[in-house]
Amino acid sequence: MSTQFDVMPLTPAGERLLDAAAELFYRRGIRAVGVDLIAEVAGTTKKTLYDRFGSKDALVALYLRRRAHRWQTFVREQVDRVPPGPGRALAVFDALEAWLAEQDRGCAFVNANAEIGGTGHPGEPVIRAEKAATRALFTELVGGAEDLGAQLHLLYEGANVAVTAGGQADAIDQARRAASRLLEG
Repeated sequence: MSTQFDVMPLTPAGERLLDAAAELFYRRGIRAVGVDLIAEVAGTTKKTLYDRFGSKDALVALYLRRRAHRWQTFVREQVDRVPPGPGRALAVFDALEAWLAEQDRGCAFVNANAEIGGTGHPGEPVIRAEKAATRALFTELVGGAEDLGAQLHLLYEGANVAVTAGGQADAIDQARRAASRLLEG
């Protein structure tokens, strides 16, 4: 499946750098991680990093694109397992719960936006595009009803933040139940 977040193949050194950066950015934060550490963890040099990506900011944007691709692929696979009907929109909440069970710092896009949002960073459009893609997915799953898709997306985003930043363990379940009521009405 091809998405707007596809990432071109990289050299082996580029892959190591992107993998190291992704792990470090997610675990420690974008601003807390320097290019020296990324290069060290990847077993390369700073020069290789700059040769492959041009800048740390470009590497951040690529990290976010790759993560968006992984999420969009994962959620689509989960949704496609559900027969047509309202359950497909609810499957997005189930996918979120499964995804976050494997993550310990919540949504990488919310985290990144907290650090780079409003700064003109090249990662900002990627963050916005990922959120727009998830909203579009909800709209698609409810037959193009934009208002309903937007409302489901807001429930999804609220649950995403509440479970992570708010420590509300049942946030996704609460949002899924509210989404079910919206879909019934």
